[in-house]
Amino acid sequence: MRRLTLQEAARLSIPLLDLTSLNKADTDASITALCQKARTPEGWVAAVCVYPRFVALAKQNLSDSPVKVATVVNFPHGESPADAVIVETTEAIRAGADEIDLVFPYKALLAGDENTGRKLVAAVKAACGEAVPLKVIIESGELMTPDNVRRASELAIAAGADFLKTSTGKVKVNATLDAAEVMLNCIRESRAPVGFKAAGGVGTPEQARLYLSLAMNIMGDDWVSPDNFRFGASSLLHNLLVLLGHGSDHATLEY
Repeated sequence: MRRLTLQEAARLSIPLLDLTSLNKADTDASITALCQKARTPEGWVAAVCVYPRFVALAKQNLSDSPVKVATVVNFPHGESPADAVIVETTEAIRAGADEIDLVFPYKALLAGDENTGRKLVAAVKAACGEAVPLKVIIESGELMTPDNVRRASELAIAAGADFLKTSTGKVKVNATLDAAEVMLNCIRESRAPVGFKAAGGVGTPEQARLYLSLAMNIMGDDWVSPDNFRFGASSLLHNLLVLLGHGSDHATLEY
């Protein structure tokens, strides 16, 4: 596995960040503050990820920036009716969402139903069109086994996913290196233009370095870019900036 220095990993990670706030207590003020953090002393993050009701506000705050606005649908449990998910997606895009993060119906897959997930991903991708990337959250921690993680990844890729995302961040086990390895290998073997997003539980420069090194070793050094690789995180940005010598009020340092 390639060994990046922590400083190299930190500088590489910042433009890969989907700066995220998906909390029940989110307000207009807290989302505005989140957007203000998108421009860092080391450059812009890739995106902010917020609930659909905050998409228009985030777009307004980031209108003069290259930062994308991502939002979540079928979130967090992956059990909404397909028609409702399509409406949710369409309304989010109409409000200005640049990227859609869809929760795969992982419980249906665990019950032996592959068709529900395949059809939902295909339908949501059709609603997104070519202009709006679709990240499919497979909820790898709930799938539990490598075989299940692989099958969810295969189904999502076949149905049109533009990214595979590990987790919602709302379950007991979120991103893990083991799941990331299965997902990245599935992407490589598919030869499809599909990216990867590690979300939930990635909070330190050392953790970021491990995911970056894994991706580089499986996919190649040049593959790791905002078009192909993201971190969904909240506290990670602060910790990266502290490591790089920048004072910040983003969050409490977590090591």
